[in-house]
Amino acid sequence: MAESARKSMSVEEFFDWQMRQEELYELVDGFPVPRWHTMTGASRYHDAIVVNILTSLKSQLKGSRCQPTTPDNGVRTRIKGIRRPDVTVTCDEPQANRYEAGDPRLVVEVVSPSNEGVSWQRKIDEYRRLQGLTYILLVESRAMQATLYTRRNSDWEPLDADGPEAVIDLPEIGCRLTMRDVYEGLSFPSPDAEAP
Repeated sequence: MAESARKSMSVEEFFDWQMRQEELYELVDGFPVPRWHTMTGASRYHDAIVVNILTSLKSQLKGSRCQPTTPDNGVRTRIKGIRRPDVTVTCDEPQANRYEAGDPRLVVEVVSPSNEGVSWQRKIDEYRRLQGLTYILLVESRAMQATLYTRRNSDWEPLDADGPEAVIDLPEIGCRLTMRDVYEGLSFPSPDAEAP
């Protein structure tokens, strides 16, 4: 990591520094942390799930003021904190020289071997503090399973979705994700298949 990354940074300093790096970083308590802790990038399943979710949301949000973004757009979670969800739905106006989603309503994180070192509870807690954020969706890459956290006043209600027939409703942004669409093109062993 570059020498300049060893001192605490503001969000603005971080984005200026990030533009000179080859990998994506998150800003945690003022210090850059590689987004991919194993530095191997995403698996093909992880990537396919992200593309499937982006494609579905992009189509459904067409004509609305909201749009899905990739990890290239960060989400400010603290004064000195930037996270990079796999997918974010933001409802702010895009600006040419802005690198963060200003009004996130949904964040999606795909859980896979490439991000096993991530402190998920801390990340979820940071997302929960975001005003205006309605949904946090965690999607498993090794099985057809997801958990949607929905804000209900000051509480967050979890709802599990399992199997190809399950549907994830996101009425606050006018969308729904079917598990069949989320996992399109991917196959998993049957849950009742006997282990060898």
